[in-house]
Amino acid sequence: MARTVISSVDKGGLTVAASLTGVAALSPLILSAYGVGVLTQLCAWIALAGSWVAFSGMTGYISLGHAVFFGLGAYIMALGWQQIPIVAILPLAGVAAAALALVVGFPALRVRGPYFVILTLGISEFLKYVVVAIEASLGAGGRLLIDTPDTVVLFYPMLGLALAATAINVWLTRSRLGAALRAIREDETAAATVGVPVTRIKMLAFAVSAVIPAMVGALSVLRSTYFEPMQLFSPTTSFTIVTMAIIGGSDRPAGPILGAAFILFLSELLWARAPQTYMILLGALLIGFVLLAPSGLSGLWARRRSASLKRRAVVGRPA
Repeated sequence: MARTVISSVDKGGLTVAASLTGVAALSPLILSAYGVGVLTQLCAWIALAGSWVAFSGMTGYISLGHAVFFGLGAYIMALGWQQIPIVAILPLAGVAAAALALVVGFPALRVRGPYFVILTLGISEFLKYVVVAIEASLGAGGRLLIDTPDTVVLFYPMLGLALAATAINVWLTRSRLGAALRAIREDETAAATVGVPVTRIKMLAFAVSAVIPAMVGALSVLRSTYFEPMQLFSPTTSFTIVTMAIIGGSDRPAGPILGAAFILFLSELLWARAPQTYMILLGALLIGFVLLAPSGLSGLWARRRSASLKRRAVVGRPA
């Protein structure tokens, strides 16, 4: 019976995901320019939060350094725009971010808990000011990108990145690699004792989680048409990613989708009218979910769905 319930939940989730993907793909045909812009931003946050879940949600290593991968992708796009084809810049940004993750991950992943959190934030800030210093030495405080594609054009690759991040998380929940990452989260020492190559797997997951944020950053700077290091390497990006992942459910594939949609809706509702209230409410929500609903929105939905299916199974069982 338990397997039947789990299978039904999985099938229901896949059906909902397929339906939402189809609706999203057709949305530029019916939405206004503003609506397409909001949907593009939603896809960007889903991709960013999903990539964070692929590492931090699975391993328990809370990273505040994903802003640096986002900013690096934006910087590579700003440097290569109108000189290198965009189809080459995007994978180049992803490869560069993965290489950076391997370089910084080798020392950073040797520490755990709050030390790792602080270290990733420090590395992110350090690299931000390295880029600022480079730009200052070149006499460029920012870079204007001209003749960038329309938002409708950028929407589809952003949707593709959101789908890719979601697909990676779905695969991790069912693969041996995902099982090894969860074992590291539960007890890293015990995982190493039973033969899990802890260091190699953590490095691999960290590098993979850096690729999509870099590509999202590259597309985002095309949308904003202006590269400014202090904004694109901002730690606010990392904090927002973590908030979305935790509120959505940081170890579930549906978590980034639900968390990003919830926070984006909240920001659209409150940010323009009361930004101070928005930040206070966001902090209160994060604290509330951590204390009262650690499994997030996706966990709450899964429990309700499972309970509903169990009730139907019991009612439908012959006496």
